[in-house]
Amino acid sequence: MLAALFLFLVFFAVLIAGLALLGCFYTVQTAQVAIITRFGKFRTAGQPGLNWKWPFIDKVAGRISLKVNQITLTMETKTRDNVFVTIPISVQNRVRPDKAFDAFYKLSDPTAQIQAYVEQVILGHVPGMTLDEVFASQSSIAAAVRKELDVDMSDFGYEIVNVLVTDIVPDAKVKSAMNDINAAQREQVAANARGEAEKILVVKRAEAEAESKALQGQGIANERRAIIAGLQESIEEFQKVVGDTSTAEVMQLVLITQYFDTLKSIGDSDRSNTLFLSHSPGTVRDISEQIMQSVLGAGKAKSE
Repeated sequence: MLAALFLFLVFFAVLIAGLALLGCFYTVQTAQVAIITRFGKFRTAGQPGLNWKWPFIDKVAGRISLKVNQITLTMETKTRDNVFVTIPISVQNRVRPDKAFDAFYKLSDPTAQIQAYVEQVILGHVPGMTLDEVFASQSSIAAAVRKELDVDMSDFGYEIVNVLVTDIVPDAKVKSAMNDINAAQREQVAANARGEAEKILVVKRAEAEAESKALQGQGIANERRAIIAGLQESIEEFQKVVGDTSTAEVMQLVLITQYFDTLKSIGDSDRSNTLFLSHSPGTVRDISEQIMQSVLGAGKAKSE
C-alpha cells in the first residue's frame, strides 16, 4: 500500500515537473511580439524565437504583429465651394517594436480609433479648399494626414508608414457638370480655331482676288498701250501712203475698220444673238463721229 502511494506521489511530482518545464518555454514567430504578464501585470515583451518565463506565475497575455497593416477608409466631406466629395483613403501602419506595451494596452480598437484621427485631419484640411484645389492637392492632403496622424499615433505605439489618397469622388451631378464645362471649353477652343482658319482663308482669297485684279488691270493697260501704239503706227503709215490726210480722218477710218471687225467677230460666234443695225453711208459716218467724240472726250477728261 505504501509502495503504491509512493509511486503515485512520484508520478504526480514528475507530472508537475514536466508541466512546469513545459510552461517555462514559449516561442514567438518572426515579425511578432509576445506580451508577458505576471499575475496580470505587464512584465516584458517576448522577442521572436524561443523564450523563457516563470511557469504558472508568468503568462503570455497576447501577441502583436509587427507587419505593416492597411486600413481602408472612405471619408465624405464638403469643400469650400459647397461640393460634397467622397475620399477613399488607405492608411498603412504598424506597431513600433519598442512600444509594444502602448500598442497592446492603450487602444482597445486600433482600426476605429485610427479612422477617427483620419477623419479629424481630413475635416481640418478639405473644407478649406475648393473642389479644383482638392483634385490638385491629393498628394499634399495625404502628406498632411500622414504627418499629423504619425505624431498622434506615436503615443499609442503605432507608426504611420504611409497614407494614400486613392481618389476624389464628387457627387454624380457635379461630375456631370464638370464634364459639360470641360466639353464646352474645348468646343470654344475648337470654334476659335475654326474661326481663325476661316479668317485666314477669307484674307487669302481677298489677297488673291486683289492681286488678280491688279494683274488684270496691268494686262488691260498693256493691251491699251499696244492698241494705241498700233493705231499710231497705222496712222503714220497711212499718211505716208495717201499723202495729205489729217490725223482725224485717218483715225476715223481706223475706228470704222475696228467697228466692222467687231461685227464680224460677233457674227462668227455660235452663241451670239441676232443684231439689227443700220449701215447706210450716213449712219456709218455718224457712228465714226460718235466714236471719235467719245475717244476725244475720254482723253480730255483724263488730262483734266
